[in-house]
Amino acid sequence: MAAAAAVAGSKESRWSLAGKTALVTGGTKGIGLAIVEELAGFGARVHTCSRTAGDLDACRRRWADKGLPVTVSVCDVSSEREREGLVATVRDLFQGQLHILVNNAGQSIYKPATDTTPSDYARLMATNLDSSFHLTRLAHPLLRRAGGGGVVVHMSSVAAFIAYPALAAYSVSKGALHPLTRSLAAEWAPHGVRVNCVAPGAIDTGMFSATLRDPGRERRLAEMEMSWVPMRRFGTPQEACIHLLLQMVISYYCSHAISCQR
Repeated sequence: MAAAAAVAGSKESRWSLAGKTALVTGGTKGIGLAIVEELAGFGARVHTCSRTAGDLDACRRRWADKGLPVTVSVCDVSSEREREGLVATVRDLFQGQLHILVNNAGQSIYKPATDTTPSDYARLMATNLDSSFHLTRLAHPLLRRAGGGGVVVHMSSVAAFIAYPALAAYSVSKGALHPLTRSLAAEWAPHGVRVNCVAPGAIDTGMFSATLRDPGRERRLAEMEMSWVPMRRFGTPQEACIHLLLQMVISYYCSHAISCQR
């Protein structure tokens, strides 16, 4: 009986994030919202941000009702000044330690390359790529102080691997996260900081829905997505979180890019 209790306790502790701290960018919608609630549900203290104060207020009330330990602040991650302020806030909240950083905030644009303006391209890069690089760089001292348990997860996309028409700029902004992940993983592993990447595919989120402007496009994109998904259905944000949670609890995972599509 004692042995069985010890084994049960081992499993419980393995899947517990009690005592851990996490920063999740873009945590009020879609996959980001699911990530915040899963991490907090497993016991982590979570801070998240959004550009929209109203979304944060609504989510803060939701999390308070659920008893989840989540704090929030307004931040546009494409702004260097606001990124610096976000990391300073997290440093103060978590006494200088950060165990988990999830670079989830992102934008998408569905345009042929010939119609994509320099402003469109710059906006995608600033939000999807630049923010991930610079937030991770700024958070490095906090991750090192986590005592060998720091982990960074970049949220990429299967658009990094699969050729989608009218998503050239978006694909570049997400594809660049993969060499960034590998390079930082090699550079920071000696510091006890792991860096990984998750590439969700056909997930039923607001971002994906926003690319579907007309019924014809919706049908074409849905058919294209389904042709690459073995399960022949859209995933849920909660299912996408499973990939991320595995990277939290398996300390051997480093420099990985995980996708649920073929």
